[in-house]
Amino acid sequence: MKKLLFCSLLLMGISFAATAQDQPADSTVIKQYLGKYKFPEGSPVTDVTVAIENGVLVMASAVGNSVLEKQGADVYTIVQFQGTATFKRNDDKKVIGVNILAMGYTLEGIKEEVALQLKKP
Repeated sequence: MKKLLFCSLLLMGISFAATAQDQPADSTVIKQYLGKYKFPEGSPVTDVTVAIENGVLVMASAVGNSVLEKQGADVYTIVQFQGTATFKRNDDKKVIGVNILAMGYTLEGIKEEVALQLKKP
């Protein structure tokens, strides 16, 4: 039931208008978040893509989109789902993943380029 509610609300998010960001879309910090994040098998969504659309940071998946609003360093509100996306960095300060708390779910995603590196022998 939670999964159905989560998916329904995610779909509704597509229709909401974008809101302003604290940082310009072309900033170096914002660009570090851009990319695809993969989630473990069995997650409500298999992946999300963080991109810039119409000048704002958005998170998109197969079930919908949401604007991301900056809360703090590496922490964003997932506007349409009253959730939080916290981007994770490695010791070199490179973004390597995201932790999403939304709709009663906790999702741990790995940035696709990092996931590919982990799979190499």
